[in-house]
Amino acid sequence: MPAALLDLPSPVAQADRLVALGAHEVAGLTPAELRDAAAGVHLPGALLVLHPDRAAASALTPLLERRGRCGFVVADMTDVDAFAPVDGVELPDAPVYLAVDPDRGDAMANWSPDEALPAITAAGRTPLTLGEGICWLLQRPEVLDRNHCFMTIGSRVRRPDGSLDARTPALWISNGTGRDGRERRDAPKVGWCWAGNRHTWLGFASAAARTAG
Repeated sequence: MPAALLDLPSPVAQADRLVALGAHEVAGLTPAELRDAAAGVHLPGALLVLHPDRAAASALTPLLERRGRCGFVVADMTDVDAFAPVDGVELPDAPVYLAVDPDRGDAMANWSPDEALPAITAAGRTPLTLGEGICWLLQRPEVLDRNHCFMTIGSRVRRPDGSLDARTPALWISNGTGRDGRERRDAPKVGWCWAGNRHTWLGFASAAARTAG
């Protein structure tokens, strides 16, 4: 990924963008509350994240945009908001928190989620959740690039018996085929892949840390 994509706007500029997109309303925050949360942040490489309890993935995804196309969730992912943090991923107890130093994980393209998760944690990093991935693209839409998209394996669905559903969420670009519809070609897309499958065009997004601010 080009170095420029690693740079995030200042936290205040991020808050302004979220307000411009209407994301603050999704989270039930006033513009002032969101800007106040950002004003005290002086941590380099910090991404503002709206807590999923306040801003569900299904509500944030339509705010994504690429080439004039709005983001969408694939038709067979009606339970998108049931994807919750996996064991070992602890979200700060705040309506707005920080994910530090997000990375697309290109080096792990063509790995499976089952292979990538232990490698991410062994490197001292933490996998991005779906909500964190969406918030990253709200700030930097260009991070999503053809043949260079990413999975967010910090989120999974847990079955009633405690086991994990085999699906892992990902963010990529629609080709406008099948149930997506031609009108959605080039749109940002929330979908899923099997935990044991590999894809040459999907990396594994991670962060260095999370903090309440």
